[in-house]
Amino acid sequence: MSMNAGWGMMRSLTRDSSVAQRKLAPGTAKRVISYAGPYKSQIIVFLILVILDSALVVATPLLLGRIIDKGVIPKQADVVVELSLIIAVIAMLDGILTLVQRWYSSRIGEGLIFDLRTQVFSHVLKQPIAFFTRAQTGALVSRLNNDVIGAQQAFTSTLSGVVSNVVSLLFILTAMAAISWELTLAALLLLPVFLIPARYMGRRLAGLSHEAMGLNAELGTRMTERFNVAGALLVKLFGQPRIEDDQYGERAGRVRDIGIKIALTRSLFLISLTLVASLATALVYGAGGVMTVNNTLELGQLVALAALLGRLYGPLTALSNVRVDVMTALVSFERVFEVLDLQPLVREAVNPAVLQQRSVSVEFEGVGFGYPSADEVSLVSLETVASGDRRGGGAVLHDVTFSVKPGEMVALVGPSGAGKTTITSLVARLYDPTQGRILLGGTDLRDASMESLHDVVGVVTQDAHLFHDTIGANLAYAKPGATRKEMISALKSAQVWDLVSSLPEGLDTVVGDRGHRLSGGEKQRFAIARLLLKGPGLVVLDEATAHLDSESELAVQRALDTALTGRTALVIAHRLSTIRGADQILVVVDGRIVQRGKHHELLAEGGVYADLYNTQFRSAGHADETVDVQDVPAGRL
Repeated sequence: MSMNAGWGMMRSLTRDSSVAQRKLAPGTAKRVISYAGPYKSQIIVFLILVILDSALVVATPLLLGRIIDKGVIPKQADVVVELSLIIAVIAMLDGILTLVQRWYSSRIGEGLIFDLRTQVFSHVLKQPIAFFTRAQTGALVSRLNNDVIGAQQAFTSTLSGVVSNVVSLLFILTAMAAISWELTLAALLLLPVFLIPARYMGRRLAGLSHEAMGLNAELGTRMTERFNVAGALLVKLFGQPRIEDDQYGERAGRVRDIGIKIALTRSLFLISLTLVASLATALVYGAGGVMTVNNTLELGQLVALAALLGRLYGPLTALSNVRVDVMTALVSFERVFEVLDLQPLVREAVNPAVLQQRSVSVEFEGVGFGYPSADEVSLVSLETVASGDRRGGGAVLHDVTFSVKPGEMVALVGPSGAGKTTITSLVARLYDPTQGRILLGGTDLRDASMESLHDVVGVVTQDAHLFHDTIGANLAYAKPGATRKEMISALKSAQVWDLVSSLPEGLDTVVGDRGHRLSGGEKQRFAIARLLLKGPGLVVLDEATAHLDSESELAVQRALDTALTGRTALVIAHRLSTIRGADQILVVVDGRIVQRGKHHELLAEGGVYADLYNTQFRSAGHADETVDVQDVPAGRL
């Protein structure tokens, strides 16, 4: 038995056998077959090649037997040369068939991986933000990598393996029986002796491999958390290096120990396979040798029979575990389908309206909202630690009604948790309201196309995110194909071009993971530059100047003044000094608008806003001094 055959059988036997008892969702198999549609003709050619290649398994042993019986023993040199040339031609043909077969296998497999990956990637990006707050990133990546690759094996290695093993087994058994049915039967009787230890070792290897995968996943998660910029900074500021080293070393040590066990078990596995195959070969040569001496079996037939025997146990073992192989591939498909079947809460209308990219009006009409439950937005299998509470978050907004005219600026004021960010999230359609409706330029957001909505609405959050890429690439994300001149203009308007022009690489400067090479104020101005390059009709600012020092805040505020010129704006106010000139101020408390009006109107009206202003500003004796609204206790608002 060859070493390659032994490894192939080991891979088959060491799969998790429990998967064979798993019940698939109804229609899974039919759905899997539908993915073969685009590759139907290629799969047919591929299977024909597999069958032809399998048929060649018996050709060489039979020809070797004929060389001995018809050439070597009767001393016919011409027969030996002729049959040897045929064997050489078969070897070359086998190589060509293997190469072409591999080409078709790659075309089918890689094509299927491409189809699944792009489909899953696109579908995941359509999920609401709540999905990403619950799902583990590593689990999502695994679906795009491990499970997708496992699924494609259903059409390549699993399909070809089943067909190849069945055809090979039929040809081998037929050829062996034609030579000697007695020796063939004796060889088959040894099969249980072969399979019993193989299955035992296989189960042990499967268990060890599963444990090793879990430990490696833990190591990967730990490295991911410690190696990103934020994690590394936290470790340096608060971590204990010795403890980090000890904990990592303890896990790595367990991986090392299991690796040694796996290596020894694999060696014992292959030794046992080789031993049983050797016993079978000894049986054939012993009994067959006696038959040859008694002239009931020719010497060439004995040699051919022994060669065929070496190719018998591989297909038999693989087919004995074929259900596990097939189910493993189908379960991978099912895990991919699990993600694809999670319908996004926010979906585009069948015939969506196209919003005009200009200064637009915003209208909230009796809007109520509650965050969805975990079962609506996530999958337990994608959460490292699934929360026991899978319910929704309860009502967050209650009968919110207001309007913003084109070109106006409306400010939202209130304590943390009041619902301000939720309101801006609904405007950007990260979620849909559970009650009422939101109109943009007179069009219900649920009827608008997502593409036009993204063109019209521009958002700057308090924690501006930048990809680990160049400044130019981060800007171009808002407007693919933007010219260098347009980028420079946006950077100048955002008060950050002086910084960029002073950098040796300019627009080609890499900003680092999450833009960590930049200060908070610089990141905010880059985010504003990105917004200006996009040129939206509606600007949403979610505390864009929060947590900035006075100098950075001043620079960002100047950039914001440019960004807001001629555009409708919805602003969450972090500092009251930035919203005194707003066309309308909405005071939000517990998901309700409790006051609305201009700055001076709200002061004259009294109540929450006046109490805040009088308490914080008048007591300081400086009416123009900036005050952080979030610092005021919720009870005072």
